[in-house]
Amino acid sequence: MTTLLAIAGSYRDQGVIDQSVDVAVQAARRAGVRVDVVQLRDFPIGFCRNCRECTQAPGEAPGHCVQQDRMQELIRKIEAADSLILASPTNFFSVTALFKRFMERLLVYTYWPWGMHAPRFRKKRQKRALVIASAAAPAFMGRLFYSTTAQLKRAAKTMGARPLAQVFVGLASGTPQTQISERDKRRIERAVLKLVS
Repeated sequence: MTTLLAIAGSYRDQGVIDQSVDVAVQAARRAGVRVDVVQLRDFPIGFCRNCRECTQAPGEAPGHCVQQDRMQELIRKIEAADSLILASPTNFFSVTALFKRFMERLLVYTYWPWGMHAPRFRKKRQKRALVIASAAAPAFMGRLFYSTTAQLKRAAKTMGARPLAQVFVGLASGTPQTQISERDKRRIERAVLKLVS
């Protein structure tokens, strides 16, 4: 059975990103896909120490981080998944600090021995990914002026996934309990079907 891993970097329980991920998960399950969801707010990992220990050994396998936290578990989930959903609201023009902390820990997916001027990705892009972002601004402004989707795509590529589709949900803070529109739900469902087909 195909496995899909969704990683969400929202601070708010049942905010727009959580709702979007829920729609995606339901669509994937209807298509017969096994889904695992990681909410980064409930998945404690430390900040990258930038020691680069994880980047020294060659090979395609992710490097080993010196920190003993749940990132190793998350790496195993990433490695076992056939496809990925990466989701984050926009905070200060970019992904949340929660998602950024996770992104920085993806250094394990690079080979960067001392003396080499720049890192090299360990993985070829064999998985598929869907990125979902949201913002208070209209969606077209979010796509044009914020770096959220670009950062989500960069994270996907680092993990060896090819971003196949993106959904940007705009006007995400009109009320304290904003609900995503039926139109956005349909866009997410179509993107998921493209991802898992």
